[in-house]
Amino acid sequence: MLVLAAIFSAAATLHAAWLRRVMEMTNREIAALHAGHDRPVANDAAPELLLARIEFLAKRDDVDNARPLLVTLDATAQDDLAAKAHYALGNALLRRAFELIERGDLDEAGPFVNLSKREYRRALQLWPSYWDAKFNFDVAARLIRDYPAFEQENGDVLEAEPKKLWTDVPGVPKGLP
Repeated sequence: MLVLAAIFSAAATLHAAWLRRVMEMTNREIAALHAGHDRPVANDAAPELLLARIEFLAKRDDVDNARPLLVTLDATAQDDLAAKAHYALGNALLRRAFELIERGDLDEAGPFVNLSKREYRRALQLWPSYWDAKFNFDVAARLIRDYPAFEQENGDVLEAEPKKLWTDVPGVPKGLP
């Protein structure tokens, strides 16, 4: 019986040491990403590491490479981390919209604003009290109005007849009065 207890104790100690090593490696990778050093991250990585990689990519406006990691993070039960990731992607999309607005490409900015609002909405669905997401959603919502009659609740798809849509970015009226 004593030998069995000693074997179990040794196995538990080895397992704890292995878990500690994995956590230390994960923390190093997160610190490197926060310091601006690119690190590849596997889809089965810890949720905190996935979030750090998504934030790294979002700061560099690399939304396309961040999206698969976001899908993986959404599948975890870490709603607060997923909300932060959606917020980071929303910020990247809104930054792109602001760049286009400053250059005067108002028609091209509209989709980026709508995509950023969708990301902020998703962040708020996951974490309703996330104040930063509420604030940024309000900023994006002031840029382009929502038209509930056109939106479908399934997947935030905007469908409308082309004649009923018009440019609604402030400053450039189009069409007849």
